[in-house]
Amino acid sequence: MKKILCLLAAGILMMPGALSRAEYVDEDDEDLLIEDVIEEVVTEKKEVLDTDGSAILTITCTGDFTIGGDSRKRKNIFEDELKEQGGDINFTLQNTRDIFLEDDLTLVNFEGTLTESTYIPSNKKENQFLFSAPPAYVTMLSENGIEAVSLENNHVMDHGEEAYEETQRTLEEAGIVWSNSEHLGVYEVKGIQVAMLSYLCIDRYDKLWDKVPQDIAAAKERYPLVIVSFHWGNELDYAPTNNQIRMGRLAADAGADLVIGHHSHRMNPIEYYNGVYICYSLGNFCFSGNSKPSDMSSFLFQIRFRVKDGNCTSRGFRIIPIRISSRTGRNDFIPTPYTTGSNIDSVLSVLRNNGRKLEYAVTDYPLDWK
Repeated sequence: MKKILCLLAAGILMMPGALSRAEYVDEDDEDLLIEDVIEEVVTEKKEVLDTDGSAILTITCTGDFTIGGDSRKRKNIFEDELKEQGGDINFTLQNTRDIFLEDDLTLVNFEGTLTESTYIPSNKKENQFLFSAPPAYVTMLSENGIEAVSLENNHVMDHGEEAYEETQRTLEEAGIVWSNSEHLGVYEVKGIQVAMLSYLCIDRYDKLWDKVPQDIAAAKERYPLVIVSFHWGNELDYAPTNNQIRMGRLAADAGADLVIGHHSHRMNPIEYYNGVYICYSLGNFCFSGNSKPSDMSSFLFQIRFRVKDGNCTSRGFRIIPIRISSRTGRNDFIPTPYTTGSNIDSVLSVLRNNGRKLEYAVTDYPLDWK
């Protein structure tokens, strides 16, 4: 039995250039804290318990999920591809859907808005990119095994506060859990409640050094498993900044069980610090901002937790190297796992090389569960 619990906590949750990358050639051209539950949506999922009665949860996290287009521009490359795909909005997840349906929770960074509004705030008018998609496109998430989104990044306000609130309502109505720095998202599966928090850090570190650990500690008192997502760092960078490292470790020390990062649009290395995996950036996932990004490789992060009697321990992770497109020549917004050894090795090499200066960087990026 799986339950989705969305808990609103507004006003209560107080409390250096690209380093390394690889060219990828596909040889085969493979194409908190509040007492009241606001909403509860129940669906069926097979419960699997270990022999000692503990719950084993498999969680998948992805990078930036951006769909739709820019209302200021005539050309909409996402809508053009949607037409080529026969109008089936589920086309984007056709090669990852089975992965998401087989896990217990899939969390993505939803970077954009679900709105028909064309209003643009004055502070956004000069931005290179604005993102919006029709609210009906939310089924792309709900029908393909994505249960939760982090909803605090530099594009959620592209069409103003009303559009941001519309996006939140649309997600809730579709049964998708969302979180930001004032809204604690809680997802229940196998009788375990997973709490999620999200923060935009880019220019807000001074306001978050105290708030983040307070929020995490408060959440950890109530929930056995706490995931924290950060939108941080510099675009196109392959390794974290000093502020990211400090904040990520601060979150781990405060009680986070997993730290997930986004924003650079490039994959970053993973640290294992104080018993917690810190994924500094999962890169892009489904990205409609560019018809051919200079680096179309990324990875899915999967982790397993054992939870019993309120205690949560990690049972290890694996990565699934992907290209954000099913094609090599252009971006068709269909994330596709790599199968050729040279592409997989390139992803592993980038992660290892860019982690060399990190004190707690993992040295092994397993592709299968151990």
